[in-house]
Amino acid sequence: MTTRYNVKASESRWQQVWEARGVFRTPAGVPARPYYVLEMFPYPSGNIHMGHVRNYTLGDVIARFRKAQGYDVLHPMGWDAFGLPAENAALKGKVHPKTWTEQNIATMRGQLKSMGLAYDWSREIATCRPDYYRHEQKFFLDFLKRGLAYRKEAWVNWDPVENTVLANEQVIDGKGWRSGAPVEKRKLSQWFLRITDYAEELLQGLKTLDGWPEKVRLMQEHWLGKSTGLELTFHLVGQDDGITVFTTRPDTLFGAGFLAISPNHPLAESFAVTDPALAAFIRECNAVGTSEAAIETQEKKGYRLPLSVRHPLDSDWHLPVYVANFVLMDYGTGALFGCPAHDQRDLEFARRYDLPIRPVVLPPDADPATFAIGTDAYTGDGVLYNSHFLDGLSVADAKAQMIDVLEARGQGKGKTTWRLRDWGVSRQRYWGCPIPIIHCPSCGVVPVPEDQLPVTLPEDVTFDQPGNPLDRHPTWKHVACPACGMDGVRETDTFDTFFESSWYFARYVSPHADAPFDRTAANAWLPVHQYIGGVEHAVLHLLYARFFTRALRDCGYLDVDEPFQRLMTQGMICHRTFRTAAGAWLFPEEVTTAADGTAVHASTGAAVLVGRSEKMSKSLRNVVDPNHILGAYGADTARLFMLSDSPPDRDMEWTDAGVDGAWRYVNRLWRLVDEASLPPVGTPLPAEAAVAHRDLLHLIHTTIRHVTDDLDRFAMNRAVARLRELSNALEDCAPATPAAATVLRHGLEVMVQLVAPMMPHLAEELWEKLGHSQLVCETPWPMANAAWLTAATVTIAVQVNGKLRGTLEMPPGASRAEVEAAALALANVARHLDGQTPRKVIVIPDKLVNIVV
Repeated sequence: MTTRYNVKASESRWQQVWEARGVFRTPAGVPARPYYVLEMFPYPSGNIHMGHVRNYTLGDVIARFRKAQGYDVLHPMGWDAFGLPAENAALKGKVHPKTWTEQNIATMRGQLKSMGLAYDWSREIATCRPDYYRHEQKFFLDFLKRGLAYRKEAWVNWDPVENTVLANEQVIDGKGWRSGAPVEKRKLSQWFLRITDYAEELLQGLKTLDGWPEKVRLMQEHWLGKSTGLELTFHLVGQDDGITVFTTRPDTLFGAGFLAISPNHPLAESFAVTDPALAAFIRECNAVGTSEAAIETQEKKGYRLPLSVRHPLDSDWHLPVYVANFVLMDYGTGALFGCPAHDQRDLEFARRYDLPIRPVVLPPDADPATFAIGTDAYTGDGVLYNSHFLDGLSVADAKAQMIDVLEARGQGKGKTTWRLRDWGVSRQRYWGCPIPIIHCPSCGVVPVPEDQLPVTLPEDVTFDQPGNPLDRHPTWKHVACPACGMDGVRETDTFDTFFESSWYFARYVSPHADAPFDRTAANAWLPVHQYIGGVEHAVLHLLYARFFTRALRDCGYLDVDEPFQRLMTQGMICHRTFRTAAGAWLFPEEVTTAADGTAVHASTGAAVLVGRSEKMSKSLRNVVDPNHILGAYGADTARLFMLSDSPPDRDMEWTDAGVDGAWRYVNRLWRLVDEASLPPVGTPLPAEAAVAHRDLLHLIHTTIRHVTDDLDRFAMNRAVARLRELSNALEDCAPATPAAATVLRHGLEVMVQLVAPMMPHLAEELWEKLGHSQLVCETPWPMANAAWLTAATVTIAVQVNGKLRGTLEMPPGASRAEVEAAALALANVARHLDGQTPRKVIVIPDKLVNIVV
């Protein structure tokens, strides 16, 4: 009688064994063959979700695979533990952010351990703890000394719900990336890091990241936004002053229709002092954030100033000047010239205010006498016309010619600009790393002395009113100036949480060191060999980490340029959505299937509307609780389903049927080993096995080769498919003879080793059942035997006049004469030849025979 696979007992047992033996602890000292596997660390929200299960399963497979291959593997885990959700919890639940965070860490640590993840938990870090963030305070002081950190008053994105500043990268479609609230503009004194100093290096560095997805590199290239163009001045009519603009389209200067300046341009602000209507318009503009999405999607509006400017190429040509809501002060010069015919935004503005629209780029095959601009601006290539000395030139040649002409006249100069802006790291919140600065009325901005680090957060804070509790703390913010001893105040802004995640990967190499990281260890382990995480961080965390690595290099901490050698961005997990007739969203567990196959509410029996599959989200309630899946099916079933459904970089559909199928396969493998009658461990393959069971041995060893290649290329779904094929063949292998039984043992041992990175608990259980005393996770990866990689026979297609008429099973490398004779002997071939003598017989070795008559 086959024993039943007790998944709960098995998984709990092996997790305890791994922990007791410390099998996943990173080897001490300098690694001989280092391999650093890292998944983006989670925010401790309280419970893991299915995205975590997929992300961490992928990394775990690679970590276990590389360990079996003989690498010294570093596979750590920690917590991105600062952030506003903890403060929001404090407001709602009357619990301190520290308490809330540490409780969540404990819960999620237990959940991750229940997945059997091969982490070195001795290296666990949490960014909210002073032993971590004291180092980044030191980094900031070093950045300050080097000129990479500075403070200035700037227009920023303000989230009115979370009451904090957001970086441009944290504004999505004009809304806060966490709150979803429409973002506003405010002018505040903020701390910035000079990421723009590294723009060119960050751009060029993308060319070296051939282990990154092309889409991520393109997203970063676009965000960096290198542009070459012309800076020139439009002089005010009747005045000596002018307005300087930067344009990437100097070829369209003869199509200029107006000049526009930012609502925060000094010229606009000066007129607003005596113009209440303009002041109101500026306030309206500032109610929208500074992100590109916010600017592009809003209705284009302007306010006409009592000014005109002279065209730089024709002093008699005057252009009106507007304050426009789509011009940002921090981009370019805060001013631009509008060419309505060849820019959609300018065209919408010109239509609204009845401004001239003059096309100057003629599309290919268009008639200059009849070509006109309709509802869409023409932004494609063509030749210049209506443009005096530029007529007939291509767009590229016209750009160069215009720059040359205006430079020669002293009216402008060629210039390169970037879309990237310096990283504003100040956040007006409590639960973050304190910025180590003291403001003194006499000395100004004074760094906290290094021997006084870390500056820790006070715990006696209240959240009974909006805003930053540090601002109103009665004692913490008041401190003597380190320079003169006068009364000063601490900086009450804290760092953007991306500050912490921009270097955490380096802390893992020596998490208990007094220094941020041991330099020898960092040189040995970095850059991370395989990084795994969501593509949504392409221009957030991933760009910041690349900058931070270079800044630490230049401050003498690191010797590497890039933080991550290879990057895999996993797809989303999706699930069908369900709604009541009234439109209320339902959780999947609230829906069941009626006798007629329709979806109904589990408790009321009412009909349920089944929607399309969407990314799992709490708002749509189409989420599946990992705790339920892990409890009901076990970690290995969840892991197998995550790996087998689709390629890791694509979205996958979570289905009950898919999970049930994975569970059935787990039990199939259990029975396959449990029911097998096998010779003892170590029994050598007898000589006759190589002949009698060559096809199975060929499959076993080609599976080793292919699964090895698949895991190396992250093609884990293909690896699972190959293992299913192998297990099917092993199920058909009846151990009727000693040779067959020995081959079956060999195949089962290989299968268990290959499946071990994916279903580690089951693999350990089966490995022990096969009679091994050593853990499978400490057993070397199997090597394919070249002697069995060649099949016993090959299938050769036989054609007559190019049409398939049969196949041959021949030994590999059979001679041309043998193959030709066998092909002509096929009955179906003889019937189609009908007594005719072939004119030619074409033989492609081991593949094809074509008989021409």
